[in-house]
Amino acid sequence: MNKVIVIGCPGAGKSTFSRKLSKLTNLPLFYLDMIFHKPDKTIYSREEFDEKLNQIMKYDKWIMDGNYARTLPVRLEQCDTVFWLDYPLEVCLKGIEMHRGKPRVDMPWIETEPDKEFIEFVKNFEKNNNPELKSLLQQAEGKEIHIFKSREMENSYLGELEEKLKQKL
Repeated sequence: MNKVIVIGCPGAGKSTFSRKLSKLTNLPLFYLDMIFHKPDKTIYSREEFDEKLNQIMKYDKWIMDGNYARTLPVRLEQCDTVFWLDYPLEVCLKGIEMHRGKPRVDMPWIETEPDKEFIEFVKNFEKNNNPELKSLLQQAEGKEIHIFKSREMENSYLGELEEKLKQKL
């Protein structure tokens, strides 16, 4: 596991999982939201985003946290491991609510009010995005793919990984 992507519905906990994985593996972590969004809630140009993404992909090791469907095929080609946090809508909505009003290392601003358009995107994520994610992952040959359907699965994996890494020391 050297080049990892973490995907899933907003609010699923991708960033939290990515931080835990980075801490265990010492892989550098990159939040795609931080290279896409500016602190004033505008976005970088497609060219600026792609340039930053391409620079990250040149590294020998990384964890990339974020979906960004347009770039998913190229990131899938480059990675060796995928984690998909495929959680129920209620879990994701609760995750979004828990972050409101709090600073985050994975987002360049503090979200203070519910964003109705974003909430609608999240509510439709399973219907609109999951089929494409499934299709891309089915085509991803030679990749280690982990699909978590619950926090328990996620925590069990991280616990097992921590034990394996301790045994290597």
